[in-house]
Amino acid sequence: MAPSNAEQLGTLGQYTLALIDQFHSPNSGMSEKIMTPTNGGLEGTVKRRGCSCSKEDFLPEESFQSWGNYVKAMKRTGPKFINRVTTRSLDATELNEVKGQSENEMKKTLNWWDLMWFGVGAVIGAGIFVYTGLEARSSAGPAVVLSYVVSGISAMLSVFCYTEFAVEIPVAGGSFAYLRIELGDFMAFIAAGNILLEYVIGGAAVARSWTSYFATLLNHEPEDFRIKVHSLPEDYGHLDPVAVGITMIICVLAVKSTKGSSRFNYIASIIHVVVILFIIIAGLTKADLKNYSSFAPFGARGVFKASSVLFFAYVGFDAVSTMAEETKNPGRDIPIGLVASMVITTVAYCLLAITLCLMQPYYEVDVDAPYSVAFTAVGMDWAKYIVAAGALKGMTTVLLVGAVGQARYLTHIARTHMVPPWLASVNEKTGTPVNATIVMLVATAVVAFFTSLPILSNLLSISTLFIFSLVAVALLVRRYYVTDVTTTTNRNKLLLCLVLIISSSIANALYWALDGNGWIAYAISVPVWFLGTLGLRIFVPQAREPKLWGVPLVPWLPSASIAINIFLLGSIDGMSFVRFGGWTGFLLIYYVFFGLHASYDTAKEALKKKIENTKVDGV
Repeated sequence: MAPSNAEQLGTLGQYTLALIDQFHSPNSGMSEKIMTPTNGGLEGTVKRRGCSCSKEDFLPEESFQSWGNYVKAMKRTGPKFINRVTTRSLDATELNEVKGQSENEMKKTLNWWDLMWFGVGAVIGAGIFVYTGLEARSSAGPAVVLSYVVSGISAMLSVFCYTEFAVEIPVAGGSFAYLRIELGDFMAFIAAGNILLEYVIGGAAVARSWTSYFATLLNHEPEDFRIKVHSLPEDYGHLDPVAVGITMIICVLAVKSTKGSSRFNYIASIIHVVVILFIIIAGLTKADLKNYSSFAPFGARGVFKASSVLFFAYVGFDAVSTMAEETKNPGRDIPIGLVASMVITTVAYCLLAITLCLMQPYYEVDVDAPYSVAFTAVGMDWAKYIVAAGALKGMTTVLLVGAVGQARYLTHIARTHMVPPWLASVNEKTGTPVNATIVMLVATAVVAFFTSLPILSNLLSISTLFIFSLVAVALLVRRYYVTDVTTTTNRNKLLLCLVLIISSSIANALYWALDGNGWIAYAISVPVWFLGTLGLRIFVPQAREPKLWGVPLVPWLPSASIAINIFLLGSIDGMSFVRFGGWTGFLLIYYVFFGLHASYDTAKEALKKKIENTKVDGV
């Protein structure tokens, strides 16, 4: 469209000046119309608004303007796919052009204190108050504290990887933006789909747990507040209207303002920390060391099996990285906020796990409301109300931070047109992505209404561990490969080292999943991982140094993150992988028919616009 309009105006320079004059503020609705061939000219562009719901808000790209265009686009699927697989974004692109696709700027209102409490609020919730009891009783016994240590180490390694990216690329896209820059568009899209799945499932799981503790607070059983539908499968037939209600309330809070959400979050989180301290102190007064006589009744396998599930308890900190775009001083605030919140969380989890297993024998721990029942068992029935209230506060903040984070992920994904650009709109008054927030929380409410907790938690752990592994790989690529700087030889060395690190980690996970009890396989795979990491350290020079804050001990720390995350995947049940594969298959179908063509057209038009602007600047 640009050339024809330029001809109408007379010259390219006049056309560019007209565009600047009419569309000076970044508006996704308006800018997308500019890049779309239509017969409406400039007049059609002026009428476009970010809050509208026309076809142009959802499929504005050239490939979808007519059936003929779509057929032509589908015929070129192969070349387009190759282009998207091999194309890497740039830091500047994500920070300026992509971010500029939203209607308005997000407001920079957050500091390290806000981020720290967002991290605490995002993480301490349903995981500790629900799954500690389940895994202590069925998988790990009192050694569940070691399971939390393993999961905490894995999460902390991922925190470091996320932090360097968030400091260098402070945009709302989080890991989606990081992967677009380092691993390319296609890998970023697959990760993006699983990021969205992670947040929907995580929110749904927490919402259903909210119902359980709400019932405890009112002296009811959790099922008293659910509707049993016998015609549906058992795992999907316990309908939860309370979970839907709390999700909708969170939606209202999330769209009001980020700073307001932050204030609510850290006040609620501080109260929550007080309740946790009460549980630990009061619970330890009833401790019985005899309950630790059989510390690891299920052995090491039980500890790692529990770790893979309890990783659910650490999910949420990645939402904090999506708030980098709204942080006043990312270089200082993000490292302090993320690392501090993870340290607080890990210490709290370990102390809570120790307290629970000292209060009761592990085989008597209740799997639905472990802490409430434990206090009842030791003669402190009144304390269960404090526990239930604390759990509700914790899960409410988890839902809130999750809602804030998932909306920002979806917003940045929509900026690239991998999903409809209507979702990229930022409300001028609130400075929040209202469309994305509502869509994500409606999806969360639907899943929470139908799906049972065990299915949600296992599927969530797979998505999260998969994404965290990719982010660690992306960090290594960022440090050791820069286009037109890294030589072909060094690039090939990097690829070889990555293959050794990833393949040996997969081998460890597979051997563990197949119940391998010997040591020979590990004696081969672990040295291969070590040699791959050592080779990266010695033979491949770093091509990029971090500008503000960097992960220490590169490549050892991100390589260890890859190994631990993939190893924990080996402890998750097979059906969860089947569901994960089904979702990934759906993502591929959507990408082939829609996302590929939309993102390709958007990238092509952005390049054309750059060329035009370069010509104008050169005049």
